[in-house]
Amino acid sequence: MNEEIDLYGPLKKFFGFNKFKGLQEEVIQSIINKQDTFVIMPTGGGKSLCYQLPALMTEGTAIVVSPLIALMKNQVDAIRGISEHRGIAHVLNSSLNKTDVAQVKSDIESGITKLLYVAPESLIKEEYASFLRTQKISFVAIDEAHCISEWGHDFRPEYRNLRHIIKQIDNVPVIGLTATATEKVQEDILKTLGITDAKTFKASFNRPNLFYEVKPKTKDVDKDIIRFVKQRIGKSGIIYCLSRKKVEEIAQVLQVNGIKAVPYHAGLDAKTRVKHQDMFLMEDCDVVVATIAFGMGIDKPDVRFVIHHDIPKSLESYYQETGRAGRDGGEGYCLAFYAYKDIEKLEKFMASKPVAEQEIGHALLQEVVGYAETSMNRRKYILHYFGEEFDDVNGLGAELDDNTKNPKKKHEAQDQVIKLLSVVRDTKEKYKSKDIVSTIIGRENAMLNSHRTPRQPFFGIGKDKEDVYWMALIRQVLVAGYLRKEIEQYGVVKLTEKGVSYISSPVSFMMTEDHIYDSDNDSSIITNTKGSSVAIDDKLTAILKNLRKNLAKKIGVPPFAVFQDPSLDDMALKYPITIQDLSNVHGVGEGKARKYGREFVKVIAAYVEENDILRPDDLVVKSTGVNSGLKLYIIQNTDRKLPLIDIAKSKGLVMEELIKEMEAIIFSGTKLNIEYSIEELLDEDQQEEIFDYFMEAETDKIQEALDEFDGDYDEEELRLMRIKFINEVAN
Repeated sequence: MNEEIDLYGPLKKFFGFNKFKGLQEEVIQSIINKQDTFVIMPTGGGKSLCYQLPALMTEGTAIVVSPLIALMKNQVDAIRGISEHRGIAHVLNSSLNKTDVAQVKSDIESGITKLLYVAPESLIKEEYASFLRTQKISFVAIDEAHCISEWGHDFRPEYRNLRHIIKQIDNVPVIGLTATATEKVQEDILKTLGITDAKTFKASFNRPNLFYEVKPKTKDVDKDIIRFVKQRIGKSGIIYCLSRKKVEEIAQVLQVNGIKAVPYHAGLDAKTRVKHQDMFLMEDCDVVVATIAFGMGIDKPDVRFVIHHDIPKSLESYYQETGRAGRDGGEGYCLAFYAYKDIEKLEKFMASKPVAEQEIGHALLQEVVGYAETSMNRRKYILHYFGEEFDDVNGLGAELDDNTKNPKKKHEAQDQVIKLLSVVRDTKEKYKSKDIVSTIIGRENAMLNSHRTPRQPFFGIGKDKEDVYWMALIRQVLVAGYLRKEIEQYGVVKLTEKGVSYISSPVSFMMTEDHIYDSDNDSSIITNTKGSSVAIDDKLTAILKNLRKNLAKKIGVPPFAVFQDPSLDDMALKYPITIQDLSNVHGVGEGKARKYGREFVKVIAAYVEENDILRPDDLVVKSTGVNSGLKLYIIQNTDRKLPLIDIAKSKGLVMEELIKEMEAIIFSGTKLNIEYSIEELLDEDQQEEIFDYFMEAETDKIQEALDEFDGDYDEEELRLMRIKFINEVAN
């Protein structure tokens, strides 16, 4: 029979707390009563205390399996701080020498060690396993248990063998702990650990103090990040990037803009990583720019913001990484930058993996796309993913997300919901979201053809609306509980009972219009020093467009050849009143500022004075100078008439990236000689035809030129000709 043991005395004695947090007390009673236990508790919920306290109270040594050396080190230091015996907690991993290992063994044999932290690969070693078999083990705790499941966001194959290793060591209770687990992952963990009868404790996944925001990722994302961080100078934050290269770049650009930032990724040596981690913990720096190698072992309560420069591979990753903000219950701002291009990049990386792994990866990525593009309450969306219902009107933190703060239009979609649910039913519930959408809009593919779906009367039933509309509706209907996703079958969509009855007895369904994220849109929004969004000054933009038009007419060139639209938008945001100020505007270099700028700064200065405008000093972002080196290299080597493809290769660029760099050079007013390269591509008549087109065109948009020439020229040819055109008429 399970007896209730007083836990408050030991809690006060060891940790100085008077009360438990959330489910801690019940979890600890379960462990003390030697029951297999499974704990799903969000980051910051106090997971580690769940096994630390019973380990200190129970006879023998508790083994804690953890995937991260940094996490172990932090916890060992914390436990040593509450006891006079240094040996009360130890780490057993590859970083120890022979003397260290001997000391660890001696302390365990003497009964001093209550907590032994091991990496799964250390537990496999026979010398450690055979030693532990001879010792008194109280229980085995498996932290970050989601690493067991390939459906989890951090799958580690060595975790799959833990069940057998534990059985060989001793027949003791097993405790699995994780901060993120969907129902599929939970099932996987229990089965793999062989603890299907475990007592399960699941805390709410809601972190009511976190604010969630997703912004479009434009080419100015670095500037957006700098502005965001500068508004929070002195506050701690983490910026996550997917590649080491990007980590280094962002850390550098933050540093040159006066922000105390350090990089952190697996490519740095261990000494540097520890140093940077300690600098962050000791507040010698404000921001860590990191790959996901950072953070799981960081127990810093006052991280005030977490920025995702790149969208992560799964919602679990996103939830865990954002969960590092505001652990003390204070402010936590979670900002993610999103462009569908990044998702496509991640899908390309998956191409080399086994098919089953690719299927899992795609299913997880689609959940991330859904979160980024949804216009419903983001908290509700995340919690639904983890199988938790959330009241988006009265729930704690319901108002803390960008979609609730700036609600989008809603419209009645009852008829569309009936169509959607009927198609799921009539296709025998065997399709994933994308195939359901293809069926509704009448777009054939191999999967649909194999089931003869295009012959059915409902094929194309919703072709009056675009695929993005139907995809958005599926996401909202899933959250409303009319459909569910069968994760076992990689995201096949099924009807729920509620969905079946909706078809025969429909009710109103107000659908929110989704965000359409285009990588170049939303350039008019920027964040000011008070953290609210400010738009560009439309009145000033109109004045500047008029001035540009008159100047262009006077010198006989199209208006875009003077300044492009994004440059005018940036002027209407930064209010440059000197030539020096103007050269800091997007797409305007010193050459262009000197050539056309005088009249523009004169008009802006008069406008600023007349309207009593306070100019934003913080909108000037310094570059690291990396690009200026590349710029010089391109200018020198085009002067030497080196083939463009060779210039690109020597700098590790693809042709598209080189053209982008060359465009930045000529649009900012510097001349670039690429005549020799164009002559190899196009004859004189072709060049003249394109040149004349740009001279007459309203805009220099390449898509419009492609449409105009209807396949006569490809994008590369048109972009190179646009460079030549601007070079000759404007620079």
